[in-house]
Parts: sequence; structure tokens; C-alpha cells
Amino acid sequence: MGKINLLNTIRGSLFEGFFPEAWDLERMDWCCSQPPEAVYQREPWWHEGFQPVGCPTLEDFNTLMGHEIAYQIKLAKDEGRELILILSVGPMGMYRWAVEFLKRWGIDCQHVHGFNMDEWCDAEGNTLPASDPGAFRNAMESSLYGPLGKLTVPEKQRHFATREELPTYAERIGELRARGAKFVLIYGIGWVFHIAFWEPHFAADYAGMEEWLKPTHRVAAPLHPLTIIQNSITSFRSRITLVPARANTIGPGIFMQADYTIGGVDGYLPCRRMMYQAHALWVTLKYGPDMWVPSSVMPQLPGKLFFVAPLAGPLEPEVN
Repeated sequence: MGKINLLNTIRGSLFEGFFPEAWDLERMDWCCSQPPEAVYQREPWWHEGFQPVGCPTLEDFNTLMGHEIAYQIKLAKDEGRELILILSVGPMGMYRWAVEFLKRWGIDCQHVHGFNMDEWCDAEGNTLPASDPGAFRNAMESSLYGPLGKLTVPEKQRHFATREELPTYAERIGELRARGAKFVLIYGIGWVFHIAFWEPHFAADYAGMEEWLKPTHRVAAPLHPLTIIQNSITSFRSRITLVPARANTIGPGIFMQADYTIGGVDGYLPCRRMMYQAHALWVTLKYGPDMWVPSSVMPQLPGKLFFVAPLAGPLEPEVN
């Protein structure tokens, strides 16, 4: 008997037709079968300024990614430029260290314009109250804007993905870039390879990559079931019924315009050697640019993708 796995048992199962229609599961499996050292092997489609950065532990990951964020803020300040920051809520641990470095260096954020990349919403795009513990706005105020104290980003320069404000992002960012602002994107990667909440099944609405790259946002975007499950684990203490099924989000027409990117993949649970983002890391790096796999386009932009080193594998079964 040969190997028994998802690829040869999916037909007739509840998983048949569950994944986005154009996913090449065999190619994804090939991506994840590579030896750990291959994670750094450059691919032809990578930007010359793109670099994966392995971090020995989650603590190292948070510190190094936080330092990179703070450094980009300092660099723009030193250059006398305004800075557009697209902010991710997930991962989150790096913001503590970004605050720490900025305070140590005495760098204020008067030149920073922060744009939250997404937010939970209902079917009409109405978002959670800012005070809700599950709201991304609350998370950002609590982890970055508040702790920075007198060095913080001015309130009028903090933007959130509400039904009213999200559609103005592209114009606001365009005006800032026309004034010479640098554009830095901070991002995480979802189980289904989303960037922000730009989900893989959205690709069905576009004729090809050229069209897929144009939209700047979606209001009340329907999320993939695996996105709901992932967020129940990472943000809602496994309580699936608390996770909204929709979100407002930026699109490739914004995130693919960045001058520099700071990505993070931190889904490793060292206490039991369990991981939930190794698949996302390998497919992002090795699949090749594809609109059905949103994160696969990120290596085409300059920047660093930080990851917790054990996610490089080898990705072989281990019962926990």
C-alpha cells in the first residue's frame, strides 16, 4: 500500500470542493517537502531586495521584527520624509519592541501616517466599536499608539478600515506619495495565504493577474472558513461563534504598491512543538506568483519576511 494522505483520499470526502478551485494541492505539497535550508534558496521571481529572515525563537522574532519597524520609522525621520505605514493586527508581539526601540532612540512619530489594513464587520461593512476587545482598532491603540505616549502618531494621522474610511485609503496614500512619502507595508500571512483579509477565492472575480492587482479594497468581504478557524485559535480563545464571517480589507491595488515590506510568520507553539503556519511560509516562498494564492506575490516586493525558524521544518508528521 502506498502513502495515504489528503491528495489520494480527498475524492468523495467533505474536503472535495472545499478549497479554492484553482489551488494546486500537489504543488503546495511539493513546496512543503523541501529541506529546511531551501527556505533561503532564492527563486527567479523574488525581488533582489526580498529576504527571508529566520528567528531562533518567538522572542527573537518579536524583537527583530519590532526593530525593523522602528528602524523604518527612524529612517524616514532621518531622511525628512513622511511615512505611510500599513499596519497588520497579526502578528502582534513585534509592536512592543517597536515601541521600546523608538523610546530608547527618542524618535517621535509625527511624520507617520498609520493605516490599519483590515477590520471585522457585518454584511453592510459596519465595524466593531473601537472599545471592543476583538476590534483591530482597539488592538492597535493598545499595542502601538497608546504605549508610544508623547512620541505617538497624531490622532488625525491614524486611519482605520471602517465602511466610510477604507474607500478613501487609496486617495490618501496617493496624496502622501505625491509629497514624497515612503510606503511601508507590515503584514502577516493567513492559513489560506491571505494578505490583510484579501482571500484566495476572490480570484474568481478577475480575468487574470492584471485585473486582480487593481482593486484597492473590499467592504464586507466574505472570509474563507479556514480564516474563521485560524482566528478562533489566535484571537478568540477557540470560541468560533465570536469570529465574524466578514471583514473590510485593503486589496492588492494598495498592498502591492509598497516601497518596502515587513512580513511575519510566527505560528509555532514551542510548548508542544506544534505549528500552524509552516505550510503558509513554504507556499508563499516557493509556489510562484498566483492570484489564487495571495501571499505568493509578496516575494516580488523588496523587504524582509521574518519567521520562527522551526517553521522551516522538516515538515514530517509528529503526533501531539
